[in-house]
Amino acid sequence: MRTGRLCLGLAAVLALAGCAQPQGADKVDGAYLASGGNGADWPAVGYSYAEQRFSPLDQINADTVGRLGIAWYADLPDPRGQEATPVVVDGILYVTGPWSKLFAYRAATGEALWTFDPGIARAKGVEACCDVVNRGVALWKGRLYIGALDGRLIALDAATGKTLWSVQTTDPAKPYTITGAPRVVKGMVIIGNGGAEFGVRGYVTAYDAATGAKKWRFYTVPNPTGAADGEASDAILKTAARSWSAGGQWKESGGGGTVWDAIVYDAELDQLYIGVGNGSPWNHGLRSEGEGDNLFLSSIVALKPETGEYLWHYQETPAESWDYTATQPIVLATMVLGGAERKLLFHAPKNGFFFAIDRTSGKLVSADPFVANVNWASGYDPATGRPVENPAARYYRTGKPFLSGVAPIGAHSWQPMAFSPKTGLVYIPANEIGFAYLPPLSPADATREPVGFNVGGNMAEGGLPGDVNIIKAAIAATRGKLVAWDPVARKPRWTVDLPTPWNGGLMATAGNLLFGGTATGEFSAWAADSGKRLWTLPVQSGVMAAPSTFTVDGVQYVAFTTGRGGVWPLSAGLAGMPTAQLPDLPRLIVLKLDGKGRLPALPTVTAAPFARPPTTGTAPQLAAGKALFGRYCMVCHGAEAAGGGVTPDLRRSAVLANAAAWRAIVVDGALAERGMVGFARVLDSAGAESLRHYVIDRAQWMKANGALLAPAQ
Repeated sequence: MRTGRLCLGLAAVLALAGCAQPQGADKVDGAYLASGGNGADWPAVGYSYAEQRFSPLDQINADTVGRLGIAWYADLPDPRGQEATPVVVDGILYVTGPWSKLFAYRAATGEALWTFDPGIARAKGVEACCDVVNRGVALWKGRLYIGALDGRLIALDAATGKTLWSVQTTDPAKPYTITGAPRVVKGMVIIGNGGAEFGVRGYVTAYDAATGAKKWRFYTVPNPTGAADGEASDAILKTAARSWSAGGQWKESGGGGTVWDAIVYDAELDQLYIGVGNGSPWNHGLRSEGEGDNLFLSSIVALKPETGEYLWHYQETPAESWDYTATQPIVLATMVLGGAERKLLFHAPKNGFFFAIDRTSGKLVSADPFVANVNWASGYDPATGRPVENPAARYYRTGKPFLSGVAPIGAHSWQPMAFSPKTGLVYIPANEIGFAYLPPLSPADATREPVGFNVGGNMAEGGLPGDVNIIKAAIAATRGKLVAWDPVARKPRWTVDLPTPWNGGLMATAGNLLFGGTATGEFSAWAADSGKRLWTLPVQSGVMAAPSTFTVDGVQYVAFTTGRGGVWPLSAGLAGMPTAQLPDLPRLIVLKLDGKGRLPALPTVTAAPFARPPTTGTAPQLAAGKALFGRYCMVCHGAEAAGGGVTPDLRRSAVLANAAAWRAIVVDGALAERGMVGFARVLDSAGAESLRHYVIDRAQWMKANGALLAPAQ
């Protein structure tokens, strides 16, 4: 009898062991990502496959949010753009930072567990169009996946940070980068890339999550050589090729169309959606001789996840010519429209229109402007799904500048939007920024070069003039906005004006809250139904990334990062002055109710003076320096040479007084190991000297006029 009972007991133990559920990071699989769980975890950058960034947690709600305080914080090592949403599973928090570094912490206490540094060469930064950022990791069955800036896809053990495999997803000889987060679908890691401004051909690739073996690849534009690639995209690209010209710069550049951010899996319909980027160069007249829609630029493309086979597409900006990418975050939802339940894809791309697209067919449901001053098109034809364009917007045809109400920065950029099933609203961190698109004014504007942006237009003369009143007016008109969009009524339910653009991504919760940060250094909670600001925490530095929320031992936490960077602070110049002096503090902050933590006092920092050398450059030198600065320097060091507080402000450089030292840096690459590569391929000694005199001139102008630009007290 004892033997029988013992055998029965062993059988029961073995049965329970066989049915035991995976714990920790091991439990994250397709079923878990489809639901997102019960809110205890934040298992993916967008919470779940639908990427609504909505949490069912409500311990922190409209009544309790006033008690929110700091549980803990951790200083991060790199003062560049912080764009990642923290991913949290079973009390372990994973967050990435600049240079593709990855950090693991105990989410309740802040105990540092491990750090992974892929060792990115700093010289790679010159090929990163919009800062050396990373937007987060993917988690799958105990493994973490990160895309590195140099094009590697790396798998790590989630418990230890040990590298399990690494694969080079791009050609290292070409200016590809990876800044976006991978997604894992059906045991495959899906990753895209960036680099269209420099001249590459976009694609997405699927790799086996266990081994790193390549499964399929989908190119987003045809092969410029006309040959087949032997990839999943071959069949459909035969058709897409008809939308490109027989000549044009795309034959050399690759055409662009990089998938640098949005990759979303539809678990209900078993479809994978990718958002495709801008053309290379931007100028459609140079890129494709002004001919064709140039598929699949600026499109949402649906693929079969197992094979990468094309299913459907919708092109939001045909014949793209303004850097109006479709790479912005995609949200999936099911709603009742016109009395019928519809499976919808919501998208608010750079071009300023909010799109609702039927996920089953790819057909346009609606397209409406979500910001003011959209003037490149008046709307979309519901019969054709095409924009009704303003002819003046095609600057390469008119030969005249086009002053657009929507800049290349976009009416909405990469900062994540959120959707609340409780309110039925989509929340968009919007920008209101104007921009002058100028056709090429010299052969240099139209010529492709091996370094620097190749946009096919003039990037120097579109900057702000040296008139203090005009600059003040431009700064006042350059703003941000929080838009709560009603996709049924097709208009904002409410909006919140923000003093500057480039504010943080958003998260909604069942506690009727919307969380997000601002470029001016606050982290706030608004009532999701009304937009009333309920709570604000000063955080000393700008916030760009979206937050996440989770529970540990029944306590709800909210996590986010601070730190300035990205394309706006780097390139905005004088238009970005309102936040240029804000400290750049890379930091992870975690909140909870009744948290008692305090941030350290800010150190006293005295800005270096503007360069002392007098302006001695001749008029031709200053004009040449201005053109060269706009062509090669502006995207990192700011329009009008006005630094944004992230990379060095060249107007304050002591090296300006020494022509030889200046030349050694900008031509010979004396600081290449720190990321400032030499431009000898495009710049000679005379050009370097013209640049030096131009920057000195800008420093002297600021010394004379800076006080006039200071905001009124």
